[in-house]
Amino acid sequence: MSTDRIFDNTEIAFSLKNDSELERAYFLFKMISIQPLVRIGTAATNFAIKANLPIEGLIRSTVFDHFCGGVNEEDCLPVIDKMYLKGVSSVLDYSVEGKESEKEFDSATNTILKIIDFAKDIDAIPIAVFKPTGFGRLDLYEKIGSREALTKKEQEEWANVVNRFDVVCKKAKDNDVAVLIDAEESWMQGAADELVTKMMQKYNTEKPIVYNTLQMYRHDRLTFLENEHQKAKKGNYFLGYKLVRGAYMEKENDRADEKGYKSPICINKEATDENFDKALLYMIENLDCMSLFAGTHNENSSYLLMQLMASNNLKNNDSRIWFGQLYGMSDHISFNLADKGYNVAKYIPFGPVKDVMPYLIRRAEENTSVAGQTGRELSLLTKEKKRRKTL
Repeated sequence: MSTDRIFDNTEIAFSLKNDSELERAYFLFKMISIQPLVRIGTAATNFAIKANLPIEGLIRSTVFDHFCGGVNEEDCLPVIDKMYLKGVSSVLDYSVEGKESEKEFDSATNTILKIIDFAKDIDAIPIAVFKPTGFGRLDLYEKIGSREALTKKEQEEWANVVNRFDVVCKKAKDNDVAVLIDAEESWMQGAADELVTKMMQKYNTEKPIVYNTLQMYRHDRLTFLENEHQKAKKGNYFLGYKLVRGAYMEKENDRADEKGYKSPICINKEATDENFDKALLYMIENLDCMSLFAGTHNENSSYLLMQLMASNNLKNNDSRIWFGQLYGMSDHISFNLADKGYNVAKYIPFGPVKDVMPYLIRRAEENTSVAGQTGRELSLLTKEKKRRKTL
C-alpha cells in the first residue's frame, strides 16, 4: 500500500476534539474493548429503558453524544457545521430501528423528506439515507423476494412501500440531493434490490441520484454489480452504489446453519476484503456510468482507492467518488482524507435517545466483534493524548 501513511496524523484526526472530548472517547472505547462489560451494559441499559428509569441524561452525555449528532436535525447542526469547517460533509441518518406499523413507516418517510428539504440549502449535507425496513416490514420484503402470493392487505402494504421509495427518490432528484438506500439481511434484500433498481431506472437518467448498497461480505455481490451494470448500459441509466463490508454476519451465518442452506457470507475475512477491493476496481474502471460511495473503516481499502484514483488520473475531489465513515469512529481516516481534498462524509445517526438505543447497542457489539477496530481507536487516541501533553 501507499508509503504516504496519512492516516497516522492524529493532530488532524482529532483536531475537533477538545481535551475532555478526547478523554471521553478514550474512556468509551476502553469500555467497549471489554466484551463482558458490553454484554452486561447492554442488558442493564435495555432493562433500564424498559423500566423507564431516568438514565437518558447519562446515555446522552456519554455514548449518545459520541456516536450520534443529536435528537433531531436542528440538534445536529453544530456537529455538521464544525465538521464542514474541516471539509467533512454529513449524511443525516435517522437511526430509529425495529418499527412495524404503517403509521411509523409514514412517519419515517416524512422524516427523510424533511431531511432532504433541510439538506437542499446546506452544502454540508449533500446526501440523504434511509433503510428499506424504515419504510416497510422485513417479513413483507422477504415474502416478496421469495415470490410468495400476497394477501390483499399485503398487496396494499407493498404498494405503500413502493410509493414511499418513489416519493423520497423523486424529492431527492428534484432537490439534487443523492439518496443512499442501506442494505440489510440477505433474506429481505432481493426485494429491496429490485425496488431500488426500478428507482435508478426512473431517477438516474442524467446522473446517479439513487444509490443502492452492496455488502461485500456476500460472495454474490460482485456478480450482482456486473449484472446490474449490463442492465444499466442497455437501459441507458446511471448506477450509484455504496460499498460496505456488512453488518449482519453472525445473524446471517446463524440463520444459514439453522435453516440448512449455504451461508451467503464469504468464507473468511480475506475473501471479504478481496471482494470489496475488486468492487472498488470495477467501479473505478466504469465511472462513465456509475458513482461510488466507499463506506469503509478499513485503511488498506482506503489507501487502495486513493491509489486507483491517482493511477486513473482522477482528481481527489472527483464528484463521482466519496469516502464515508460513521460519526464517532475512524476520524483518522475521515479528517486526513478531507485534509487532502477528497470527498468525505460522515454518517451522523440521530433520533430520540430511547429510540436510537438499538442502533447504539449494535454499534458497541460490532466494535467488540471486529478484530482490531477498538484497539486501533485506542492506540490513536493514546498517541494524540501523548502528543498534546508534550506541547
